[in-house]
Amino acid sequence: MEPGLCNRAYLLVGGLWTAISKALFAEFLATGLYVFFGVGSVLPWPVALPSVLQVAITFNLATATAVQISWKTSGAHANPAVTLAYLVGSHISLPRAVAYIAAQLAGATVGAALLYGVTPGGVRETLGVNVVHNSTSTGQAVAVELVLTLQLVLCVFASMDSRQTLGSPAAMIGTSVALGHLIGIYFTGCSMNPARSFGPAVIVGKFAVHWIFWVGPLTGAVLASLIYNFILFPDTKTVAQRLAILVGTTKVEKVVDLEPQKKESQTNSEDTECLIFTCDMFLQPFSFMLCLC
Repeated sequence: MEPGLCNRAYLLVGGLWTAISKALFAEFLATGLYVFFGVGSVLPWPVALPSVLQVAITFNLATATAVQISWKTSGAHANPAVTLAYLVGSHISLPRAVAYIAAQLAGATVGAALLYGVTPGGVRETLGVNVVHNSTSTGQAVAVELVLTLQLVLCVFASMDSRQTLGSPAAMIGTSVALGHLIGIYFTGCSMNPARSFGPAVIVGKFAVHWIFWVGPLTGAVLASLIYNFILFPDTKTVAQRLAILVGTTKVEKVVDLEPQKKESQTNSEDTECLIFTCDMFLQPFSFMLCLC
C-alpha cells in the first residue's frame, strides 16, 4: 500500500475513533452525574427528609445539566429508554445503541458508587433504589413507568428534532423529568430511566422488582418512538434506509476527480478515485473520504 494512502487511512481511522470515544464518554459522564445528583436528593438525612418538590427540582436540574453537557457530543441520551426509542425511530444503528447503553449503565454504576462512598453509613440505607410504594401492584407500577417514560421520550424527540427547534433541549427535557417525579414518586419512586435504577441496585445488591424499571420505561419508550416518528412527525426513510441505519452498514460511492491541475501533478493522467464512506454506527452520520491516488 502506498505511503500516502496509509497516512490518509490512519488519520481517518484515528478521527473516527476519537469521535466514537468522545460520544461514549459523554454518555458515561452524563449518566453518572445524573445518578449522583438525582439519587443524592432522595437520601434520608435526619436533619431534613427530602420533599417531593425537592427531589423533582433536583432531578430537573441534574437532567438539564447532563443534557447541556453531552447533547452536542453524543445526543444526550443518558438513558437506555431514550436510546431504544432512537433505535426504533431509525435515528441510530444497533451497534451504536448497544455501545451507548453499556456506557450509560457503567456511568450509572460509577455515579452510584461515588455517592455511596461519600455518604455516611446511617444515611445510605438502600441508596434510593426504586421500589413499589403505597400498595401499588406490579401491574400498576409497570403502567405508571410506561406513561411517565412515554411523555419523557416524546418531549426528548420534540426538543431534539431539528425540524422543530434549533436551541438547547436541556430546559424542556429537565421539565419533563420533573413532571414525572411529581407524580411517579408516590408509585415507584419514579425511574423513567433503567440506568438510574440499575446503578444503585448494583451497589447495594437489591434487585427486588427491578424488572419493573426495565419493562415499563422501555415499553413506554418504544410506544413514544412509534407515535412521534410514524404518526406525529413521520419522516421519509425507506425500508432499505432503515435497515441500513439499523445494522450500521457502510455506504461506498465512487467519485472521479476531474480537476485538471491535479491531473497534471500526477505521474499519469488517470483519474483519481475516491471512496466516500458514510458510517452511522456510533455518531450522527459520519462521512469521510479515502482517496486512492
